[in-house]
Amino acid sequence: MDQDILKRIDRLESRNEILELIAKYCKACDDRDVPLLRSIFTEDAVVKSQDGMMEGIGRDGVLDMYRKRFEVLAISVHWTHDNIITFDENDPDRATGECFCHAEAHRNGETLVGSLRYDDTYQRVNGVWQFSSRTLKFLYYVPVHEYAEALGSKKRMRAYGDQRDADYPETFDCYNTWAKHYENA
Repeated sequence: MDQDILKRIDRLESRNEILELIAKYCKACDDRDVPLLRSIFTEDAVVKSQDGMMEGIGRDGVLDMYRKRFEVLAISVHWTHDNIITFDENDPDRATGECFCHAEAHRNGETLVGSLRYDDTYQRVNGVWQFSSRTLKFLYYVPVHEYAEALGSKKRMRAYGDQRDADYPETFDCYNTWAKHYENA
């Protein structure tokens, strides 16, 4: 069979496997399925949040970080929506991606809603796709009673007892300069 066809088949199968990996992450976090959570990260994985509130380095460090999260979370639910997956042209066992997600959680006695993106790196190890890195970025993470007001504010990070600027979109150049693309059009 033609090498190009084989490469394309591998990419299609890999895309489906990565989408399933992302779903397994949601299941593992929401069900507190620690063995499943352990299985989806590479040995040298790094998971962190852009705001610096979370960081785990190495599979054991990542699991310890989640243990601490689970200790303050009563219940959570994650929904992933769209995913952009880009395969490394030089390494068929590596890909990057952006995953768009919503979450609800009950944390420290308060119900929260959040919208976030994960910036991911995926690595195929022994034929199995795993996360080698995940960075969480929040559009908002707020108590439900503040949701309506929070969306009109830049300070949409409110899960930790204070109000902080959201991770995006105000930090994106394209968000701040979109109007210039319509000038002289």
